[in-house]
Amino acid sequence: MARIARFLGRRLVQAAGVILGIAVINFLLVHLAPGDAVEVLAGEAGGAGDPGYVERLRARFGLDRPLHEQLALYLWNVVRLDFGYSFRHGTDVLDLILGRVPATLLLMVTSIAAAFLLGLVLGVTAARRVNTVTDNVIALVALLSYAIPLFWLGLMLVVLFSVMLGWLPSGGISTVGVDQSPLAYAADVARHAVLPTVTLTLFYMAVYTRLMRASMLEVTGHDFVRTARAKGLSERAVIWRHVLKNALLPMVTMIGMQVGSLLGGAVMVEMVFGWPGLGRLAFEAILARDLNLLLGILLLSSILVVAANILVDLAYAWLDPRIEVR
Repeated sequence: MARIARFLGRRLVQAAGVILGIAVINFLLVHLAPGDAVEVLAGEAGGAGDPGYVERLRARFGLDRPLHEQLALYLWNVVRLDFGYSFRHGTDVLDLILGRVPATLLLMVTSIAAAFLLGLVLGVTAARRVNTVTDNVIALVALLSYAIPLFWLGLMLVVLFSVMLGWLPSGGISTVGVDQSPLAYAADVARHAVLPTVTLTLFYMAVYTRLMRASMLEVTGHDFVRTARAKGLSERAVIWRHVLKNALLPMVTMIGMQVGSLLGGAVMVEMVFGWPGLGRLAFEAILARDLNLLLGILLLSSILVVAANILVDLAYAWLDPRIEVR
């Protein structure tokens, strides 16, 4: 436990530096892009042609200060967990983000868990039946799942299961205007989550399937596997006791890498299904030039990716005792 505590302490210090660097880069990139919330607000209020009105808005929101002063103030506010004020939504950025986090986490966790399990099963099956019809069929399914664009797949699922069959709702996270018990509400949310979860799962399942197949084939050729077979162990025992744990290491690595890309993919899926998560909120923030909100979402996404990679390192040590956490 002491080693794990030291490891976590060191990684948290490193993570703080990484997140600080990301915050600076995000701030500079966002502010170097043309346009800001003042132009949008002034245009909506009909004052875009009045330079005095635009300048007063800039002074009100602190956008008239030099860039380095804005950056220093932003970093100080981040340290105090003050992400600023959303001009578009009229509320604190942190409150707005925290209200959308549960929906995004629900979609992310269910999608990545389902993709991991399906990829594990299909990858092991393909590796054990390499160069057979089963292996070729799994490879074809994985290729199609990876090649089909997420938005098109989502739309086709809506057409099939919502419009034609009427089995599942086409969008949103729950039925609006219906008074439900907690259990009925959970079931309603689960029904709404099926289509967006399946859309994301099929895409990432393809990556895990191909990776698991290749990893299984590589580990199967190692000396310790041949030794286990020479000792008379059954094929099932060899696979489950010796091959699977070692073959899982690249899969665990991929989880840490895909958390960031999963947030990016969730933008399209959330837009297609009207899912009220961070991806959709980020898209709305970009359109409205709501820089404070966009920076808050980017920073939270960075924290999620860093945390996921720390958990991946701990999972590595659990899967392979030769790997130590120090």
